[in-house]
Amino acid sequence: MALPAADESLWLRRFHPRPNAAVRLVCLPHAGGAASSYAPLSALLPPSVQALAVQYPGRQDRRHDTPLESVHELAQAVFEALRPSADQGPLALFGHSMGASVGFEVARLLEDELGVVPAVLFASGRPAPSLHRSLGIHRMDDAGIIAELQAVSGTDDRVLDNAELLRLTLPSLRSDYKAAETYRYRPGPKLACDIVGLTGDGDNRVSIEEVAAWKEHTAGSFTLQVFSGGHFYLQEQKAAVAGVLTDTLRAATRTGHPLH
Repeated sequence: MALPAADESLWLRRFHPRPNAAVRLVCLPHAGGAASSYAPLSALLPPSVQALAVQYPGRQDRRHDTPLESVHELAQAVFEALRPSADQGPLALFGHSMGASVGFEVARLLEDELGVVPAVLFASGRPAPSLHRSLGIHRMDDAGIIAELQAVSGTDDRVLDNAELLRLTLPSLRSDYKAAETYRYRPGPKLACDIVGLTGDGDNRVSIEEVAAWKEHTAGSFTLQVFSGGHFYLQEQKAAVAGVLTDTLRAATRTGHPLH
């Protein structure tokens, strides 16, 4: 089955074109993250899975675009990018940290406004929406934000050691942290789609119990996957995560849309 080329938009990047893929996997970055953070994971997925990495405004090739400071605004923009082809084949969502909240809200929009149920929502390294809390990082000075980045090991050392790169990066980082920390869950129906929660066993920002609580937000099935590592376990566990994604999507789309 050939999937539509909806990723040519401002918001979506396709690092490894797979025109005969059976399912699209929309990957939403963490606070301060860019689409390129998903390129290594994309490379490890099989030909049956087309990864589409979201590029938030304010970074890389969108560095001149004004960053958004609201999870709901980010979700609405991603939803609009997906809308033209949302009903043209299976669609799944993977979000890490802030990206999990954005993915949850995108899934809500797809279900509520279009009646399109994602195959799976993969929610990684983020408390369930109903357990949201803020550490107040977006209100810190630049030194405080840099210290947080060092604490969670989520930013390339080449950026942290380069004053000019930091100067260019900090505005979007602060906007992302504001979006992540000011997010407020709006009570509503549970998602119809299945949810898989993923986390690192050494995450010092999110507990396993907080990720397990995502099960309260789906009327479908819930599975918890725990990996070795901290908040950015994905950097070291790419192959294992790719395996979970592949197996889960194969099972979720088996009927009518087999993966190979």
